[in-house]
Amino acid sequence: MFSRRTNWPLTPNPLTRALEEVRASGQDVLDLTVSNPTEAGVQFDPEVVLEAFVNPEAMRYNPQPRGLLEARQAVCQYYREAHEVFELAPERLILTTSTSEAYSHLFRLLCNPGDEILVPKPSYPLFEFLADLADVKLVPYPLLYDHGWQIDFDSLYKAATAQSRAVIVVHPNNPTGSYASSAEISALNDFGSDYGLALIVDEVFLDYAHDGAPRPSFVSNANVLTFTLSGISKISALPQMKLAWVVTSGPEELVTQAGARLELIADTYLSLNAPVQLAAPVLLEQRKQVQPLLLDRLRVNLGELDRQLVAGPACTRFNVEGGWYVVLRVPVVQSDEDLAIDLLRKMAVLVHPGHFYDFPSDGHLVLSLITEPGVFGKGVSRVLQCLAT
Repeated sequence: MFSRRTNWPLTPNPLTRALEEVRASGQDVLDLTVSNPTEAGVQFDPEVVLEAFVNPEAMRYNPQPRGLLEARQAVCQYYREAHEVFELAPERLILTTSTSEAYSHLFRLLCNPGDEILVPKPSYPLFEFLADLADVKLVPYPLLYDHGWQIDFDSLYKAATAQSRAVIVVHPNNPTGSYASSAEISALNDFGSDYGLALIVDEVFLDYAHDGAPRPSFVSNANVLTFTLSGISKISALPQMKLAWVVTSGPEELVTQAGARLELIADTYLSLNAPVQLAAPVLLEQRKQVQPLLLDRLRVNLGELDRQLVAGPACTRFNVEGGWYVVLRVPVVQSDEDLAIDLLRKMAVLVHPGHFYDFPSDGHLVLSLITEPGVFGKGVSRVLQCLAT
């Protein structure tokens, strides 16, 4: 009756079941996994956001496969202001409802059934579902940690086969918070050229460098065919507004061919609605208010974590450059999932086990740094208390 591509386990995993049980018992759970900024106590100006949707043009249907020109121009303006990318033309953009939809478009653009996409490990678990739906195989390449995270290029080259079509780079990675360095960007271009592969670069957390120093975007990458993904879900902390994009760059002939094919894919669905496109300039402008608030929270929570870790030498954290998450290295006395369940049942604290993000071994917990500081500090204290015993 159903396709093999949707043959996923549909029963709740043990951590989810434990969370339901703890909440059903009436306990107040300290959630250190919050990734939704609209539930993290971040203050917006709702009047400015909502007024942007009061536009008579929203009553007219004007389907544009690449997205309305005004919205694409607003994205170009964002790159000019935030990343000093002045040459980006609106014609290089395809607007989508989410980066997930953008990945789906790109998998179908680049891959036949059974083809392979190279993905970093550890990384975000959503890729597996997107690949299954596109009949694409994921092949991992490792990120190694030595005073910071680096791409293991020896393993990356070994992972490439005749079926490889693209390599995904998450810049900065989720959850490690590591940016691709200039040397790694150069090496990735060499790798793409050597194997004739495209780069798919996820930059949703690009603006959240903890040291405040801007990092370069891949939108100007010209050496190999490159697709750069981002959106207002993270840039403006507005995931409910559903506006993302793909920027295509690289050799001109390939960019032209890719753009024409992507336009037809987008035209097949026409999923992006007019009101959010018309509001795009205002929604992108909101980043100037919300990003400083979030960056301050990231630094406050990371500082509080470091303060508490001084007294808990059995637990350390990995260096993190950007993004909304931090990875703890904890003693391996049980599986990460069992540890997360223990923390939930004994301490009423929710954390993510490392295996959710494909860490190759136990001993890792992932925390969200956008959690409200009071909750974060109390939750970390309980985690370290449990680990100490």
